Formats: sequence, structure tokens, C-alpha cells
Amino acid sequence: MAQYIEVEEAIGMSGLRVVLTPGVPGPWSESAKGILYVKKLPYTRVKQIIAAPNEALRKWTAQETAPVFVYNDERPRSLWIDQLYLAERLAPTPALIPDDIDDRMRMFGMANELCGENGFGWARRLMILDDTLNTPNLPDQGKQFANFMGNKYGYGKEVSAAAPARVGAIVAAFAKQLDAQRKRGSKFLIGDRLSALDIYWACFAALLKPLPDDLCKITPAFRKMYECEHPAVTKAATPALFEHRDFIYHEYLQLPVDL
Repeated sequence: MAQYIEVEEAIGMSGLRVVLTPGVPGPWSESAKGILYVKKLPYTRVKQIIAAPNEALRKWTAQETAPVFVYNDERPRSLWIDQLYLAERLAPTPALIPDDIDDRMRMFGMANELCGENGFGWARRLMILDDTLNTPNLPDQGKQFANFMGNKYGYGKEVSAAAPARVGAIVAAFAKQLDAQRKRGSKFLIGDRLSALDIYWACFAALLKPLPDDLCKITPAFRKMYECEHPAVTKAATPALFEHRDFIYHEYLQLPVDL
């Protein structure tokens, strides 16, 4: 099991410190860990508690969620794109951002559709919140958690109703891109080598179908919450997308996943 330190201890340290949530396979956090793993960058894990005040974390990083990268006395980086650029600077090889400008533009555009505000991860969480908040006899603890997350992601009836179509469209775009790449003889989503986009897809695919328990041990509640059965999404999620997820994990990422 991974070892974590408290925020108060991390503040006085140097080097790369990464704020993560113990035991939770959040796709943003798993992507960040995957990038660092591929680049063989050492880091110290700092504990964040989901849906808690995390007051020390807020004082340190001006927000209370995970993941966050803090390197030496530089500014905290809580956005996925800033974290990727920091990792590229600290370990330029292997590069996870394409050199070719067309590939680079496509990679960042597609990565934003997964990781950015109103993207795949955002919309899937709206779907999960909608399912949770409409569960009969939901315990108070579940309501408290769902309300906290709902405030964070701007939950509302209209946006949650639109979320499945948005998720389905993004998944369909990834399926189309992967199919085009396979036809040209590439095993990757962009270009002819591993990019950050492959890592992002592998990790965000958990929000449709998590890795099996022997590869990623999560609680039954989280597994049920992550699995997506909405027809607008399952129709778009081709077997090839999950084959690609498995290929990236088995060839490049740490297994079993260490939460």
C-alpha cells in the first residue's frame, strides 16, 4: 500500500510532492501518476481527504482537491495541463507531448475533451451525481458527499440530462481516432509513439469500466459508481477502446495500481 504524508509535513519539504486521495482511483490523479511513472520521476505522496475541508491544503495550494503537483518552492499546479508541462520539463525523455504541431494540437484538443471542464470526466461525474442523488433512501453521508461534489461540478437537472450525450460524443470521437490510427498502422492514439493522450484515455476509461480487482482493488461502492450502463455511452464505447486501455496499462503503466 502506498505511503502518504500529511500536508503540514509536505510544506517544509523540497522536491516533487503530489497531492493524491488514498484509496480512490480518480482519473485525474491516476493520469498524473501514470505520467510520472513513465518518466520515472520520484515524488512524495501527500494525503488529501475527499469531500473534507482540507484546510491546510487550501492554505498551501489555494484549493482543496487532488491531484496537485508542488515542486520545490514553485507555484502549486492543480490543472492537468500544467502538471504535464512540469513533468516534461523535469524529465524531457521520454517525451509525452508530440513534436509535430498537427499531432500536438490534436493531442491537446482531445486531452481537453477528456480532462477539461465540461469534458468527459466532468460530464461522467454529473451522471454519477444524478444517479446518486436520485437513489431512494440515500444515507445522510451519501447525500453530504453528493452535495459537496455537486457544488464543485455545477450539478443541475439540465446539465446532468445533457451529460450522457456529451460523454457518448467524446467516446465516439476517441473510437474514431483509434480506428484511424490502427488503419495507418499505429498502436497509439496520436502519432507513432506513446503520448500523454494514451495515458489519459487509459485512466479515464475507468469511468466507464474499471480495471478488474486483481489489477485495481477498489471498494464495491466505487466500482458500481464508476461502471456506466447508459445506452448513449455504451453504444459509443467500442471494444477496441478497452483493448487500447489494457495495452497501455500492461505495456507502460504500473500494475497492479497502487492507490
